Amino acid sequence: MLDDSFIFGLGFFAQGLFSARLLVQWFLSEKAKKVVSPDLFWQLSLVASILLLIYGILRKDLVIVGGQFVSFYIYLRNLQLKNVWQSFPWWLHVLALSAPVLAILFLFITPTEYNIRDMMHNPLITAQLYTVGAIGQFIFTFRFIYQLIYSERHHESLLPPMFWVISITGSLIIIGYAIVRRDPVIILGQIFGTLIYSRNLILYYTQRVRDREAPTDE
Repeated sequence: MLDDSFIFGLGFFAQGLFSARLLVQWFLSEKAKKVVSPDLFWQLSLVASILLLIYGILRKDLVIVGGQFVSFYIYLRNLQLKNVWQSFPWWLHVLALSAPVLAILFLFITPTEYNIRDMMHNPLITAQLYTVGAIGQFIFTFRFIYQLIYSERHHESLLPPMFWVISITGSLIIIGYAIVRRDPVIILGQIFGTLIYSRNLILYYTQRVRDREAPTDE
């Protein structure tokens, strides 16, 4: 069994990358005085998602694993919409597309304790706790499904206001789940994220007020 310090270290590193993507997005949004969707936000998301997926496997936590598997491919699609994915070399395409699938296959075929059966019967996670975590993760993941649908309709990668509202809702539920699970990685990451989500909402509505009050040419 792997040492807990290594597992939590990996989790904190992954969560640090997620926090870095939010800092980049927040800084550039403040600079532009509106909500923006920078390339680096999605690139960091991609790397962090794989690392957090591995962390979820090592923690034997299906709630974490399930959320990252879905979000990963949405990050890829946003990079395509931003014409960044096309510039990656072919081997990186293959690696990125196959990584989550290989991780899930590992859960089904590994003879180690980190397999799908042990994860589904983790004695540290009750059915009720799994339900709460699954609801939170579903909402948290749905924000990217909504974001992708919105972006596809506008033919560009965008972060609409409802994305941040859904993010806050899912984040609060996941924080409750993580507190019961005693998972400092998820707790700290979600608390930090909630602050950035809230600030983006403020930026969006501040921009709307500014646009409404701006003089129009007659």
